[in-house]
Amino acid sequence: MFRIAAIADALETTVDALLPARPNRVSSVGYEGCEIATFVDAIQAAGIDLVADVRLTPLSRKQGFSKTRLGAALGDIGVRYEHLRSLGNAKENRPLFAGAELEVGRARYRAGLRTPEARRALGELASWRQEHHVALLCFERDEERCHRSVVLEELAQLG
Repeated sequence: MFRIAAIADALETTVDALLPARPNRVSSVGYEGCEIATFVDAIQAAGIDLVADVRLTPLSRKQGFSKTRLGAALGDIGVRYEHLRSLGNAKENRPLFAGAELEVGRARYRAGLRTPEARRALGELASWRQEHHVALLCFERDEERCHRSVVLEELAQLG
């Protein structure tokens, strides 16, 4: 039987260099149709430890999903909450994601990600995913009908 440390020594390298890096972990969640307790339970069960809210305005008619209450509910289970306003989808662009002009909406949203603020927020997400299991949060259940899908694509391009 070989020990990984002995193999690393023989190869004149470190154990860390031999083992695969911890995978980048970013999930995408929409709270449409959820109650806050069910949502929080699902976050905990998935092992998520940081929720990155990518709504432009972190308010909701759905009880428990506005910034303050959501942050408190997540904090109660040890999950960090961060709001990334600069990654929010402009109100006038949202209908395009729900209708036949999805690709137009995606292109407009992607163009908005070129601002320094949005680039900084994407950089923060890229950094957080190295140490955390991050969940991108918005309302829509269907990720493909939400700007979260574009954020995930942009993160993938960052490596």
